[in-house]
Amino acid sequence: MKKFSLYIIPFILLVSISGCSGFYKLEKSTNWEELYEGANKYYNEGEFNKAIILYDKVLPVIRGSEKAELADFNYAYCHFKLKRYIESAGYFNTFYQTYNRSPMAEEALFMNAYSLYLDAPDYNLDQKSSHDAVNAIQIFINRFPESDSYERATAMIEDLQIRFEEKAYQESLLYLRLTEGLYPGDFYRACIINFQNFAKSYPDSKHNEELGYKLVEVSLAYGERSVFDKKEERLKDVSKFASQFKRKYPESKYIGSVDELVKKSQVELLAHQTLKKEYEDELAKAKALNEADKSEDLEKDK
Repeated sequence: MKKFSLYIIPFILLVSISGCSGFYKLEKSTNWEELYEGANKYYNEGEFNKAIILYDKVLPVIRGSEKAELADFNYAYCHFKLKRYIESAGYFNTFYQTYNRSPMAEEALFMNAYSLYLDAPDYNLDQKSSHDAVNAIQIFINRFPESDSYERATAMIEDLQIRFEEKAYQESLLYLRLTEGLYPGDFYRACIINFQNFAKSYPDSKHNEELGYKLVEVSLAYGERSVFDKKEERLKDVSKFASQFKRKYPESKYIGSVDELVKKSQVELLAHQTLKKEYEDELAKAKALNEADKSEDLEKDK
C-alpha cells in the first residue's frame, strides 16, 4: 500500500502540473482560434475561471464574427456559475441587447432576471436590487409570455413581493417600538400612517389583522397624549378605526381587546369634553366680566 502511494502521488502531481502548464501555455498564445477552442473546452469542463481568462483574450478579437455569439453566451454563464450574479446579469442583458434574434436570446433575458433574483437580499436589508429584479422579471414575462420559464418567473416575483411585504411589516413595527421613547408623538403619527399604507399596499397580507388592531391601540395612545386642541379629534379616530376593523374582521381574536380600547377612548373623550365645556364656560364668564367692566368704565367717563 505504501509503495502504491509512493507511485500514485507523484503521478497525480505530474498530471496537475502538466494541466496547469498547458493552460499557462495556452494563455500566452496569440492564436485566436486556439484561444477560442481552449476557452470553450474549459467552459465545458466546468473550469470557469480559466474559461473567463481565455474569453477575455479572445472576445475583443472575434467581436462581430459568428463565433462571438456563443463565446458571449458562455462568458455570461461562466460568471453565473461562479455566483457573480451582478456581473452575469449585466453580461446576459448585453447578450440579449446584442443578439435579440438569437435562439439563445430568450434564455439570456431569463438568466438576466434570474441572476438579479439570486442577488436580491433578505427582507431585512435594502431592497433596491430586489426591485431591479422584479423589473427584469416583468420585462421577461412581457416579452416571452409563452416561455417554458414563465411559471418560474412568476414564482420569483411572488417570492420577492413577500420580501417587500415582510420588510414593510417590520418597518411598521419599528415605528411602534419607537413610540416607547421620550418623544412618542411623531412616532404615533408615523405608526398610523404606516399601518394604513401597509393595508393599501398589501390588502391580502396575513399581517393586516394584527396591524389593524394595533392601529386602534396606537390611535388611543396618540389621543391620550395629544395636546388639548387635538385631543377630541384623535380620540374620535379610535372609534372610527375600531368600526373599520370590526367590519373587516368580525370573528377576530382581537374583537374583545378592540372593544376595551373603544371604552377607554370614550371615557377619556367624555372627560375631555367635560373639561373643555368647563373651560369654555369659564372663558365665556371671563369675557362677559371683561365686557361689563368696559361698559362700566365708559359710563364713568360720561
